[in-house]
Amino acid sequence: MPLVLYNTLTRKKEAFLPSTPGHVGIYVCGPTVYSDPHLGHARGPIVYDVLRRYLLDQGYKVRFVSNITDVGHLTDDADEGEDKVEKRAKLERLEPMEVADKYMWSYFDAITALNVLRPSITPRASGHIPEQLELTEILLQKGYAYERNGSVYFRVRSFPEYGKLSGKKPEELRAGARVEVREEKEDPLDFALWKRAEPGHIMRWKSPWGEGYPGWHIECTAMSLKYLGEGFDLHAGGIDLQFPHHECEIAQAEAAGYRFARYWMHHNHVLLEGEKMAKSTGNLILLHDLLTAHEPMALRFYLLQTHYRSVLDFTWEGLEAAKKGYTRLLQAYREVQRRAQEAPSGTTHPLEEALDDLEARVLSSLEDDLSTPQALAAFFDFLPELNKLLPEAKRESLERTAQTFHRLGEGILGLFPKAALEERVSGPLLEGLIRLLLELREEARRARDYQKSDQIRAQLLELGVAVEDTKEGPKWRLI
Repeated sequence: MPLVLYNTLTRKKEAFLPSTPGHVGIYVCGPTVYSDPHLGHARGPIVYDVLRRYLLDQGYKVRFVSNITDVGHLTDDADEGEDKVEKRAKLERLEPMEVADKYMWSYFDAITALNVLRPSITPRASGHIPEQLELTEILLQKGYAYERNGSVYFRVRSFPEYGKLSGKKPEELRAGARVEVREEKEDPLDFALWKRAEPGHIMRWKSPWGEGYPGWHIECTAMSLKYLGEGFDLHAGGIDLQFPHHECEIAQAEAAGYRFARYWMHHNHVLLEGEKMAKSTGNLILLHDLLTAHEPMALRFYLLQTHYRSVLDFTWEGLEAAKKGYTRLLQAYREVQRRAQEAPSGTTHPLEEALDDLEARVLSSLEDDLSTPQALAAFFDFLPELNKLLPEAKRESLERTAQTFHRLGEGILGLFPKAALEERVSGPLLEGLIRLLLELREEARRARDYQKSDQIRAQLLELGVAVEDTKEGPKWRLI
């Protein structure tokens, strides 16, 4: 069956048919890089990573574009307040681009640990000012925008289809409910395409209307059209971006005369104790803290257990249960690999049939609006049959089982990277064993048995443990 996705634009499931056969263009709204990523930032990258991996598995060439917002996103998520990156720069006494680079790499380190493939292109808002200025000028020329005191605003009511993505109609909206609306706007609903830079504002560029910086919404319109072209296949992001960000993107593009994204996907919130995770409220868990204390693939597994369009309420009990479930799958995969090296040649018919069923169920689940919970359920339904047949299974069937785990479990779901398959001791047991060896090394040093001391250090290094002698005693780290 063809891939079917829920299209937010039409509010129904639709067969996903790329505009160019064999090629798919995807744009995903990336982070605003002004602080370390939290757990909520992991869900989108993992969801759309699975979609991308599925398409690659099916033979498509995928151009996956995900931006970095490093200018223009203000603290009220609209047209007022400070630039989030610039505010952080003042707090940390750094240049704004230092802040952007610091937290951009923090974000990529975290999602790389979660086995998320890097985007094909990662455009930054600050690197595409000419494209945003050009789009703004087109909207001015067509009468969809106007200039006031060095700022340029989009006339929302001049675009009749505004609200078609979110279902929000201009007459139903109440702008200014959270913040005081600028008097220079013709209409409270209008939004900024370009903002004049007030005195003391660090990030500013020259424009036909004076020095300033782009509004938040225009960057994604300009960059998605540049790298994916008109009528590109799919635009995705968090459900909180559906309005106003994505709504404004559509209005800007179509008012300027461009065909925009054909399919829209939105993933739902991650909650913590029933409340949305957000930097602004402080209700969050930093990704780096989670990844330091827990197996990254178990966390990825946990996030895939809930359908992307459903709210995910994070609990520590849920994470512990996910660890156990993931470990069951991982150990089964390892055992299959081990037995395949020793088993006699031949095939095991019942195992072949079970593999046919597993492949069909996983793929059909993913093709039904990317149902990762059902895909994972297919693996767990397969395990009892696998365990029953393992003792007598023949080599070719075991090799096919390993290939199936690799193709579906790693290739598409991204759960079994090479590092995860390596049986390495970790956690308290690892720390205890290393401490014991370091104590033996210290005893050798005190006894002036430097040959034994160096031998222990060299053997630890071979095992991937570097030891450094300091004034406070020996320190170790994994390499």
